[in-house]
Amino acid sequence: MTLKSKSWWRRRLLKLSALGATGMLFTRALSDEKLARLALTPDQTEGPFYPNNNQLDTDMDLTRVQGRQESAKGQVIEVNGRVTDQFGEPVSKAIIDVWQANSLGKYHHERDSRRVQIDENFQGWGTLFTDDAGEYYFKTIKPGAYPADGKWVRPPHIHFKVAKRGYRELTTQMYFSGEELNRKDLLLLELSEQEQKQLIVDFIRDQQTAILSGRFDIVLSKLSDT
Repeated sequence: MTLKSKSWWRRRLLKLSALGATGMLFTRALSDEKLARLALTPDQTEGPFYPNNNQLDTDMDLTRVQGRQESAKGQVIEVNGRVTDQFGEPVSKAIIDVWQANSLGKYHHERDSRRVQIDENFQGWGTLFTDDAGEYYFKTIKPGAYPADGKWVRPPHIHFKVAKRGYRELTTQMYFSGEELNRKDLLLLELSEQEQKQLIVDFIRDQQTAILSGRFDIVLSKLSDT
């Protein structure tokens, strides 16, 4: 083999090695991206009590109703969180509908025919929007438990519906840690242990105000641009 041909082969091997290294880095980058994806917030049923009545007051404070002097009965709580996509990017200006039962487990809804007192000072549902960082906040009361079709008792929970164009709409429910009924809830038991953890929130009591605060982060699936 001549000196010229040896030089050609050396350059060829170096080029192939460089391409191989680049390919490995690209494959590793794709693998790292896949591993870095956040687990999507699990879907749950909308249930029969999605708000269908018009009301003037739909703001982020469900403990007060516009035009009424008294506050809702029950333990006041504050819920905040961040909405992101599966890559951790914030979802700004997403619409969040929240609705729930009152402190006695009664929905202010025509389909809830149980003979349980309606709290006229409880707003019942509201519509929120995430800010530029994907953050949201609302104030409400801890909902009560209630029987579901006579088969089991639903634990305290709050319904969420989150939507924005370009993302798959999510309907889910948030639960409270430490509730014994969580372990028997047929809807929660449909989920894996990890998915249940995503929906169950720890609440901390403020010693001065006695308000319970919890954080519920939500991950939406961003749809492909193609």
